[in-house]
Amino acid sequence: MTRVPVARRMTPWTEMDRLQREMESMLGGGPTQDLWAPPVDVEETSDHLVFHAELPGLSREDIDVELEDGVLTIQGEKKEEQKDENTQGLLHERRWGRFSRRFTLPRAVDANGITANFADGILTIRVPKAEEAKGRKIEITSGGRDVS
Repeated sequence: MTRVPVARRMTPWTEMDRLQREMESMLGGGPTQDLWAPPVDVEETSDHLVFHAELPGLSREDIDVELEDGVLTIQGEKKEEQKDENTQGLLHERRWGRFSRRFTLPRAVDANGITANFADGILTIRVPKAEEAKGRKIEITSGGRDVS
């Protein structure tokens, strides 16, 4: 089988990955190949904070979601696929291994009302705001002066 050279596409992470590998080898750390960070979108509605994490190739059992001291943590592991020993890899861009994303929540939340749903490779976490964090309209009255 003839090996065909494949041009590697440079991404903003390419240089960071290289530097991290060099630092870990100098400090005696393990390989960086088992660390990755899934992309996450965060949205806010009047009643919720909503997180959407891309986790393709994972199952619900591969993912853990926790809230502790106002920090939402999404973590888990994407296991490397078993490859046929007769197959030679030419380009490897997909990530695998352990991952962890942490988000400090900016408002008081209702921890008991948090829900998480996983469908089609997207984890959606809905974090309801606590009543005191939702805000309220304050009525303005007219008339006499308040001297207190």
